[in-house]
Amino acid sequence: MMPFPISEANPPEHSGDLPDRADVAVIGGGVIGVTTALFLARAGLSVVVLEKGRIAGEQSSRNWGWIRVQGRDRGEIPIAQEAQRLWPELAAQVDTDIHLTQGGVAYLARDDAEMGRFADWVRQAEPFGVSTQILDADGVARLLPQAARRWPGGLWTPTDMRAEPFVTVPALARLAAKAGAVIREATAVRLLDVEAGRVTGVVTERGRVRADAVVLAGGAWSSLLLRRHGIAIPQLSVRATAMRTAALPDVFQGGAVDDRLAWRRRADGGYTLAPEGYHELYVGPDAVRAFFGYLPQLIKDPMGTALRPAAPRGFPDAWTTARRWTAGDVSPFEKMRVLNPAPNMDKVRATAAAMAATFPGLGPVEIESAWAGMIDTLPDLVPVVDHAAELPGLTIATGMCGHGFGIGPGFGRIIASMVQGKPAGHDMSRFRLARFFDGRKLEPGPNL
Repeated sequence: MMPFPISEANPPEHSGDLPDRADVAVIGGGVIGVTTALFLARAGLSVVVLEKGRIAGEQSSRNWGWIRVQGRDRGEIPIAQEAQRLWPELAAQVDTDIHLTQGGVAYLARDDAEMGRFADWVRQAEPFGVSTQILDADGVARLLPQAARRWPGGLWTPTDMRAEPFVTVPALARLAAKAGAVIREATAVRLLDVEAGRVTGVVTERGRVRADAVVLAGGAWSSLLLRRHGIAIPQLSVRATAMRTAALPDVFQGGAVDDRLAWRRRADGGYTLAPEGYHELYVGPDAVRAFFGYLPQLIKDPMGTALRPAAPRGFPDAWTTARRWTAGDVSPFEKMRVLNPAPNMDKVRATAAAMAATFPGLGPVEIESAWAGMIDTLPDLVPVVDHAAELPGLTIATGMCGHGFGIGPGFGRIIASMVQGKPAGHDMSRFRLARFFDGRKLEPGPNL
């Protein structure tokens, strides 16, 4: 099979000397960090993005490529809508075709109970003016006329979009660099630089960078760095497998998901596929500590997450991963430059078979490449985007729960505003850090 397009084997695209200081230092070169840097640079601030491995080397390039409002948490809906307004503008400004397409997204119901959940979501989303429609069985059949399966109904949002993640995020990084952002790959941040209780920059493997503000957008690695500085958030990461087919006939121009698989048409004529709702959690120290916070999720969907006894060496929550280190030590972030989990090949084969069974006219479904990513998640399935009260000068943006790619430009714009002390433009109370510590019951996001 073909290797994944972004890996540590790729030479860094962004290299050079480190600046001594910047207005803002951004930790993490995924879609959240890159778009935050873009909007900060366009606002006239000096910003440096510090990526331990490669831009978009981890989940920002390994996701399904959906840009959706459908199924979002109520607090995320207006931000996802803002992101959808930004995506066409950004697509016109980058230096390559990111294959942005408004093909729509369909959720296909397993049974009447799921149709009821779809209807509940539409009622909650209606005040935001979403384009989402409830389809009956005949409506789904008209949407997917080549499907051999008949679903009882579905949720359909024709204005939702898609793009190619491993092309898109590096292109956005080049756009940010053009706007003046300094981006440095293969440059791990070992520690936050803290003086008199305030964050004043970062300590990297290549030296210190002074900064008035720091944004942590480290994905699956964020909680490890935060815990080193005394902030414990119940963030875990789960393995999700995906794959790419060879070129196949066109059966649907959008993205869709049922109870067996998800699929998305690609510009190269193939499809990106994934097993629906299946993740694997490696049990490590953080998973043990956070177990009771995630118990409602596990009870609600006991088959959706498979527990594995131990993460591979070097993973963020592996039993042997260091939790304490100093500025002079080689940090866990340097020992694992790019988190590159192996895909679950049993799921790859089952998903390819499910696609072929759903659309018999496709013929054999050949898988050209398969990969996995580690999705950073939180117990209520919504991210943290907030200033850290315990460490003034630090803004945390993590736990995107598999939603980060599509909503990235929206949160990037918001974070850039927050760092400058400007209004976010949206109600951010849903994403506050303190919800994990203030004793209030967590409100779970939609699990459609």
